[in-house]
Amino acid sequence: MKLSFLGGAGEVTGSCTLVESGDARFLVDCGMFQGGHEAWEKNLAALAFDLRRLDFVLLTHAHIDHSGLLPRLCAMGYTGPIHTTATTAELLEVMLADSAHLQEKEAEWRSRHRDTRRHRSMTPLYTMADTRACLERLRTTAYETEFRPHPSVTCRFHDAGHILGSAIVDVRVRTAGGSRRLVFSGDLGQAANGLLPSPRPIDSADVLLVESTYGNRLHKAPEKTRSELIAAVSGTLGKGNVIIPAFAVGRTQAVLYALADLARSATLPPLRVFIDSPMAEKATLITRRHLELLAPDVCELDRWMRGNPAEFQLRYTHEVAESMALNQIRAGAIIISASGMCDAGRIKHHLRWNLPRSACSVLITGFQAEGTLGRRLIDGARNVRIFNDDIPVRARLHTIGGLSAHADRDGLLAWLHGFEHAPARTFVVHGERDTAEHFAERVKRQLGWTSVEAAQREDVRTIS
Repeated sequence: MKLSFLGGAGEVTGSCTLVESGDARFLVDCGMFQGGHEAWEKNLAALAFDLRRLDFVLLTHAHIDHSGLLPRLCAMGYTGPIHTTATTAELLEVMLADSAHLQEKEAEWRSRHRDTRRHRSMTPLYTMADTRACLERLRTTAYETEFRPHPSVTCRFHDAGHILGSAIVDVRVRTAGGSRRLVFSGDLGQAANGLLPSPRPIDSADVLLVESTYGNRLHKAPEKTRSELIAAVSGTLGKGNVIIPAFAVGRTQAVLYALADLARSATLPPLRVFIDSPMAEKATLITRRHLELLAPDVCELDRWMRGNPAEFQLRYTHEVAESMALNQIRAGAIIISASGMCDAGRIKHHLRWNLPRSACSVLITGFQAEGTLGRRLIDGARNVRIFNDDIPVRARLHTIGGLSAHADRDGLLAWLHGFEHAPARTFVVHGERDTAEHFAERVKRQLGWTSVEAAQREDVRTIS
């Protein structure tokens, strides 16, 4: 058996692993590279193998860093099935269409501002038509239900507790010497984070790939997160706006329910909240249609939100003109907008208008990859460049880490403690290089596992 780490190893975007065993050949995830000037070229160069020999794809969840190159995979000739959960498939209809739209707009911009020294291609990575063809390849299976995508392979999806529909992928491959159990953690959520159930424990694996996004740090305690959120919001709204960059799927909904809980308890005054992202709006509506997948008390909170619009005024902005109008509000607005790393979308406009104002606050609620605008902000930049303008950073910056949809170091270790014995091989993935290496050493030291390796992109490992 051979594993090829095509992305999401030594980095947190572009997740993609190629598995080859006997006559079975499949991918787990097919994500887009994001952040930094190299991402475009990395996406163009991705998937450089014989797609005709690929039997199937297994998808852990809908986030673009795990799913975003699926339309390109299909456009390049892949015609097989893409297996995932039903809710992930529902989210993909929104997220991949949005991604295709951005690709087409980006290609249009590149054509108008052609610079052959930097941009070798003016065509989009994929189009809306490619995305529609990709969506036709989706095949859905419920959690804990065995399916057989290949004569020698059986699979199950387990709830990863990360976002709606997210899955731990559990694969059993029949080999000449018996069988091998491969477990791909995907992105793991926090245990009992208030929005989703805890990640499902796994008892064993021959080969394990475990994420490490926050493998070298701890999230703030829930009580501290709550206190910081209260302080940031209550200390701002009387004189300025609160701007919250948030991933459209998962983070926006976590922030929304956290704010609603504070308004319900009258800890915060009545709130005026704007979700300014068409994709986040659609994802929120999907979430509110699938409350049965969320933690039990969220259903009650959602009912309160619907019945108390005076205490919690929630508005979605649809048109560009509505989004632009938000920048005329001087105080009292909470604006949740994408992208979560501040590198694209409507959030850049809100930052452009509100970062120079000391009366405003920016709440960073999620991981910020190297090379992104969000990362520059949390690293203390006093000026940032947005739409070719130098913008001074005078707004107060708050990092609210407890709202992360990812398990932290101790959460990851707690999940690993569920294994009855160490896997024969463990690969630490989906973490920046130093973080992944730190976590691999922590696993060796704390759990006593000996065969643990921080994988890097383009690594190829043979499993005997």
